[in-house]
Amino acid sequence: MRRKQAQILIVDDQEEILFSAKMILKKHFETIFTANSPKKIISILNENEINVVLLDMNYRIGFEDGREGIHWLKEIKTLSPQTVVILMTAFGKIDTAVEGIKIGAFDYVLKPWNNEKLLETIDKAVAESRKNSKKTVIEKTDKKYFVGNSLKIKQAYSIAEKVARTDANVLILGENGTGKYVFADFIYQNSERKEQPFVHVDLGSLSDNLFESELFGYAKGAFTDARTDTPGRFETAQNGTIFLDEIGNIPLHLQSKLLHVLQTKTVTRLGESKARPLNVRIIAATNSDIKAEVKNKTFREDLLYRINTMEIHLPSLRERKDDIVPMANFILNKIAEKYHQENWHFDDNVAPYLEKYPWKGNIRELENKIERALILSDHNTISVINLDILDFEEIQENDENPLSEMEKSAIEKTLFKYNGNISKTAEELGLSRAALYRRIEKYDLKN
Repeated sequence: MRRKQAQILIVDDQEEILFSAKMILKKHFETIFTANSPKKIISILNENEINVVLLDMNYRIGFEDGREGIHWLKEIKTLSPQTVVILMTAFGKIDTAVEGIKIGAFDYVLKPWNNEKLLETIDKAVAESRKNSKKTVIEKTDKKYFVGNSLKIKQAYSIAEKVARTDANVLILGENGTGKYVFADFIYQNSERKEQPFVHVDLGSLSDNLFESELFGYAKGAFTDARTDTPGRFETAQNGTIFLDEIGNIPLHLQSKLLHVLQTKTVTRLGESKARPLNVRIIAATNSDIKAEVKNKTFREDLLYRINTMEIHLPSLRERKDDIVPMANFILNKIAEKYHQENWHFDDNVAPYLEKYPWKGNIRELENKIERALILSDHNTISVINLDILDFEEIQENDENPLSEMEKSAIEKTLFKYNGNISKTAEELGLSRAALYRRIEKYDLKN
């Protein structure tokens, strides 16, 4: 039997699982990689064109909630969007695997698996990865970003285009949800390093005791669980770009260690004395008032100078209201494509309400509202009710507001349609049961 041309990576901390899966898959697929720690994923993806990752969801004894698997799924999709991920989970832990599918996993398999089912799932995933690879080639040559027409965002992208052509370090400032990751990716994609790695590090999620090992790597035996020599994120980004997200969250006592790496352009793994040379472009981001932190002596001034050769501020949605409607359409098209659906649009009367809504979570909140509305809607049209953007302070102050009348009418019709069934009514309207009950009280629709 001829083996299919595909590169599969199996990630699990149990050697018997790795051995068993490899024995099954190597008869059918050309190249099988194994990793007994998820920390090896990044280096393997950077060095090989992996089609499919078979990813276990739990790695630490006593932690069986699958959160590590979700974390590494996001890392894989960020680093290698064309790679298809299949999650491995035990029976009874399916809910977390389903959550993983919602954020980008292709499928899941239960342990212990059925061999035929495993092969069938991976076969489909390989076919999907080939589709993704063709799409990625197109995107790399014509990657699209929504810019908009507001003066502040156009100025930000204009600066980004200029600085992208250099190796200058960039500091991106802006509220949560303003698109700092997308903006950093724009700089990377327009730089001379775009064919090299782009490594995203969420510093806000790193605990103090993992900071050095994650960023700088470690030698075998450096600490109890250090079973092999492991490069850190800086080494993984060699010749490319590292995006240090939420840099304002680094504790003061660790800032000096990061500063040393930036100043010397070298990195020393934990447990080693040998400094390794680095050639990495730094993009950092924060939602904090970093200059106020310097003034309060909670952020080192010399570190700030190192990371902000060029400082760019991303405006909030409140500062670019004219962009909200076209951005919402752009996002809707992207999400519809993600779910392989077509011909989605907003109700004609949605636009003014999109503009009036406060969007405290900025673009991230807008994306979440639209995705949720698309998933829950029974039709290809998204209404104000589907978006759940009526129930905010300015509207609640005035019960005669036309938005309130629209909401009341929609709830009445849907309750009538389902003979007063709260669960079905809430589902169609895209509301939680609690939110629906609040509205029924508000509009006195109890009878």
